[in-house]
Amino acid sequence: MPGIYLWVLSFSSVLMIILIIFFLWPFLFGAPFEPTENKKVTKIIKLANVKKGDKAVDLGSGDGRIVIELAKRGAEAHGFEINPFLVLISRYNIKKAGLKGKAFIHWKNFWKISLKTYDIVTLFQFKTIMAKLEKKLQKELKKGSRVVSYYWQFPNWKASKKIENIWLYRR
Repeated sequence: MPGIYLWVLSFSSVLMIILIIFFLWPFLFGAPFEPTENKKVTKIIKLANVKKGDKAVDLGSGDGRIVIELAKRGAEAHGFEINPFLVLISRYNIKKAGLKGKAFIHWKNFWKISLKTYDIVTLFQFKTIMAKLEKKLQKELKKGSRVVSYYWQFPNWKASKKIENIWLYRR
């Protein structure tokens, strides 16, 4: 009988750790995961105007679906994600799509990386960080870079194009 109690306690502990990492971690260190609908992904990619050889990044890459689509269109695609479970899911999805070596997911906070080498930036972030993110992007991106924001606009940066609630900005 003590064996079953130990098993239940162990299982409960593991489940609690998974729930904390998956749900609490993002709230403490970033945004919660909300998958972008595939029809919106298509519009994001269209606005990004991906060209073969572009270097692209998705900030808060979730399950990797945007990174995968960027890579399918010829970009060297990177995603930055702080949720370790989503990083694993993304890497699995990239492998399943046959894009290993073309699409990359990094378990890292995007605030701590330089964006100066990227031609395309995609994002779906909270309104509360858009002003700070706008400053980072305008400071770090090279001329000609394209930024596609789903749902939230930058407060001071004028969009050059819009499809529904997706905005294209040019540096």
